Amino acid sequence: MLRYLTAGESHGRALVVILEGVPAGLLVTAGDVQRGLARRRLGFGRGPRMRFEADEVSLVGGIRHGRTLGSPIAIEIANTEWPKWEEEMSPAPGLPSKVLTQPRPGHADLAGMLKYGLDDARDVLERASARETAARVAAGTVAKLLLQQIGVDVLSHIVQMGKAKAHTDALPRREDLPAIDGSQVRCFDPRAEKRMVAAIKAAAKAGDSLGGVAEVIAYGVPVGLGSHVHWDRRLDALLAQALMSIQAIKAVEIGEGAEVAAMLGSEAHDAIRMADPDPDTPEGAAATKSGGYMRDTHRAGGIEGGMSTGAPIVARVSMKPLATLNRPTLATIDVVTKESTVSFKERTDVTAVPAMGVVAETMTALVLAGEALRKFGGDSVDEFVRNHAGYLSTLGATPSGAVPAADG
Repeated sequence: MLRYLTAGESHGRALVVILEGVPAGLLVTAGDVQRGLARRRLGFGRGPRMRFEADEVSLVGGIRHGRTLGSPIAIEIANTEWPKWEEEMSPAPGLPSKVLTQPRPGHADLAGMLKYGLDDARDVLERASARETAARVAAGTVAKLLLQQIGVDVLSHIVQMGKAKAHTDALPRREDLPAIDGSQVRCFDPRAEKRMVAAIKAAAKAGDSLGGVAEVIAYGVPVGLGSHVHWDRRLDALLAQALMSIQAIKAVEIGEGAEVAAMLGSEAHDAIRMADPDPDTPEGAAATKSGGYMRDTHRAGGIEGGMSTGAPIVARVSMKPLATLNRPTLATIDVVTKESTVSFKERTDVTAVPAMGVVAETMTALVLAGEALRKFGGDSVDEFVRNHAGYLSTLGATPSGAVPAADG
């Protein structure tokens, strides 16, 4: 129901994404996409590229006068550094000025060179680069706008940077997002933020890098997205694949994740109770998406049997330290001379974990929007919203918190 393709290289002319399946009548502007991309550039520890490179957005197709047409949406993100790279990355016949033959451990370089029979690591790294996630964020921004029509919000915050961990009992909500984005490391815990910044500074001084963990939370997801009937329809499996596809991600946990393996069965699950029926209470409003049933814990992360339960969906995404260091000391082999050497250095960040959280938000939004369209259908946003409201009515609830659909 919802699919997308990205194209383009890190230092190429532009990145392009085509997003198909968005119903007609959704309000989308270049400014919406630009704001989403600006959030991707947030975070202490980013390299100089984030300071001088702007994301120039062009809405190429599928949108007219600020509204989607129901046809495929094409978005281009121009590379403002293209003039510096035009000769090196030219699609015209020619030769590069420098061939990179010392593949970097931890990157796609060596495996890609061997797989495709290439002798220049740049032919691999340009596409393998996390710069590609800008195109995903563009597509995910549209998915977020669609989800907002049925009252679904997706946000993220950083819960670990290196060994520095945040300690918060409550999950942040939509109203907390400005404070999170205002944090140097997008952390909801001010005390942990200071420790995280200190860890980044220490890694930068040593010429090293840091990984970390982002927590993604989706509120307002109705019960029943995904399915138990096939392995490839399970919502947690779809989320895990989407989140694992982000560059440098090495682990994804839903809810308590790995920790639940050490629990007893009597303490590992989310007890079910009836919700307060008053729609004016937070509990009553949330119950409209869960058929009137509530969970007081989030050990399952809002997913049971491959389906959403109506509780907030919670996923944690672990990113490894970036493999390109500011002091190139990682041992490798020159693929031409076969001699031991150290890997070459491309421009890099000390950490990209705060930005990764934003990318994880958009990947989550793309999965949820796709499953919402599968469940509710609709060629227009109005029809999509009506079908969602009709489904909630069968659960004995009325829709609450949804954004009014566009006219037409």
